[in-house]
Amino acid sequence: MKVVIIMGSVSDKPHSLKITNKLDEYKIKWEQHAASAHKEPRKVLDILDNNINEKELVYITIAGRSNALSGFVAANSTFPTLACPPFSDTSDMLVNIHSTLQMPSNTPVLTVIDPGNCALAVKRIFGA
Repeated sequence: MKVVIIMGSVSDKPHSLKITNKLDEYKIKWEQHAASAHKEPRKVLDILDNNINEKELVYITIAGRSNALSGFVAANSTFPTLACPPFSDTSDMLVNIHSTLQMPSNTPVLTVIDPGNCALAVKRIFGA
């Protein structure tokens, strides 16, 4: 059982911390990376390739604005992808949610706004 968190930027760390604190509470193993699908697609693919043989894995993506990261991860992996976009205010939240919800076909991204609920969703996916 493992969670791989991929942030679009290191500036997303405070948002990620809200998730990882809960994952620690649930005793769920996690690792974290910063890699932009727009700027570093090969780095994202390397992260996916390094985890391809895992048995139980969930990806959490933390990216805002156009959020290519969540779709990129979902399209290039067979594991569940949970998007938990960060936002600074209501206007920013609306932009980030819409970019996360509008995924092309065959890119199943589940969107969870609240970081605590994101961690809880992972716990339930794993049946922990």
